[in-house]
Amino acid sequence: MDTSSPARIILVPGFWLGAWAWDEVAALLRAQGDDVVALTLPGLETDHGSPGDVSLEDQVAAIEAAIRGGDGPVVLVAHSGAAIPATVAIDRNVDRVAASVWVDTAPVVDGAAMDASFEGDALPLETQWDDEMEQGSMRDLTQAQLDEFRSRAVPEPAGAVRDAARLSDDRRLDVPATIVCTAYSAADYRSYAKEGASFLAGVLEHRALTMVDLPTGHWPMWSKPIELAAIIDVAARAARR
Repeated sequence: MDTSSPARIILVPGFWLGAWAWDEVAALLRAQGDDVVALTLPGLETDHGSPGDVSLEDQVAAIEAAIRGGDGPVVLVAHSGAAIPATVAIDRNVDRVAASVWVDTAPVVDGAAMDASFEGDALPLETQWDDEMEQGSMRDLTQAQLDEFRSRAVPEPAGAVRDAARLSDDRRLDVPATIVCTAYSAADYRSYAKEGASFLAGVLEHRALTMVDLPTGHWPMWSKPIELAAIIDVAARAARR
């Protein structure tokens, strides 16, 4: 990568979120000289009226368009459930992705789906709120942040929940990847992967993987934005060398 130009970083939010979720992290990265694009994936626009019409492929296409929409390789950052479309986008654009960062998530394997049996048009945050609170994923968030999250969350399109990843280029396994371990430690991540946790299967097959502990809840872009931005910036700078 050309070290004279800023890193091009694409931020992909997880379920229920739009580009707004990255506002603070994006500002911190831009202050470091990075070129940053935060995405709102299809079906997660505040005025989207037909989430049942949105497929995983639609979300993959949006990430691909961002990858191909500028000069030079990119650093692709994916949070939570965005791991599935992000992995597919990397698989199709290996030569354009210099590095990846996975925020309390991991690259997935071929055939992975969040919930293949999911029924309905969309998954609202409200149906998951109590479970998220009980599991501690909201750790370190202020009441103001919780209120904003709840008020701005958009139901996740069923296609993003139900559709499976289709992968074909094993070179994706050599793209340098950093997992930011928040709700669970790096040791826990590896342990759960070895125990057969399906969503962490990619941890076992990836050949260029680094894990970084950032103890907090599942939403570090709000609870630990300075620390998260620093981790992303380090990955971006390494990719430029």
